[in-house]
Amino acid sequence: MEFLYLDFLGKPGWMWLAFVSVVLVLLVFDLGVLHRKPHEIGIRESFLLSGFYIALGLAFGAWVWWSLGPELGLAYITGFVIEKSLAMDNIFVIAMIFAYFHIPRIHQHRVLVWGIIGVLVLRGIMIAAGAAIVSEFSWVLYIFAAFLILTGIKMIMMADKEQDVGNNPVLRLARKYLPVTDELHGDRFLVKLPDPTTGKLKTFVTPLLLALLLVEFADVIFAVDSVPAIFAITTDPYIVYTSNIFAILGLRALYFALAALMHRFVYLKYALASLLIFIGSKIFLADMLGLAKIPPAVSLGVTFLILAVGIGASLWKTRGQDPLPPDAEPARGH
Repeated sequence: MEFLYLDFLGKPGWMWLAFVSVVLVLLVFDLGVLHRKPHEIGIRESFLLSGFYIALGLAFGAWVWWSLGPELGLAYITGFVIEKSLAMDNIFVIAMIFAYFHIPRIHQHRVLVWGIIGVLVLRGIMIAAGAAIVSEFSWVLYIFAAFLILTGIKMIMMADKEQDVGNNPVLRLARKYLPVTDELHGDRFLVKLPDPTTGKLKTFVTPLLLALLLVEFADVIFAVDSVPAIFAITTDPYIVYTSNIFAILGLRALYFALAALMHRFVYLKYALASLLIFIGSKIFLADMLGLAKIPPAVSLGVTFLILAVGIGASLWKTRGQDPLPPDAEPARGH
């Protein structure tokens, strides 16, 4: 059992094994118990599941605080809040993808679950690579910081512009090289149908799989923002990865509630853009003030303030509007 105490990215193996075990148990519980039979997830169930995952994420943060100390505990909570907040912007894109392919709500959960499984792997690779680069070249953090500032500025400039899902390069390549059906076939990603030219059975890709590919691609794009954002908070790979994953695990649960209420969050993108600019500016600000880094408590406080102002202003702006019914299609919320 000595391997359990071997160092892996700055932490003993048992800590990584414990985290992975918790995530696997959650996925099995979600797929094998809560959603063994496909069904439409309403707003109430979505909020309850999201609350459950948020509570688990914060409970893990309390354990980090107790076992690794207040500084890493605060870094974890800040990273968790930032990733959860940035994931809300991802929900806008996912809603557009589902609307473009006319994916019924009853099949959306299947796409989101497989998307989360892909995220576990992709984020792990990106964070491990980022940690290795930062440990060798600490100046890369300044590149991350500048990138976050520029991304935030670009997000503000593009906040009111619609994205065209049909022009996505991944979708164009898939349609060019893969046989795709014109309609859905239940919750199946692949289906065997007679070839129109030969009459022989052939494997076709369904629009559900195309939606999954675009959801995964969207997460890679968002990870380019969120991973550097958390590295600007802490360079500890364990804190970066665990806060990322716990925040993302609840994304699919939160999606079904927020997708129906997105019309109320008119200033959310501006708040998230401001958050990216603040996180990127922290490193340069710390140098100007002669500090090693901005205290984690300050980072967490400013993060909450920015989000509170953005969400509060949005709800005030859209006060009096009726929420969409629980069975409304996500496309109406964007």
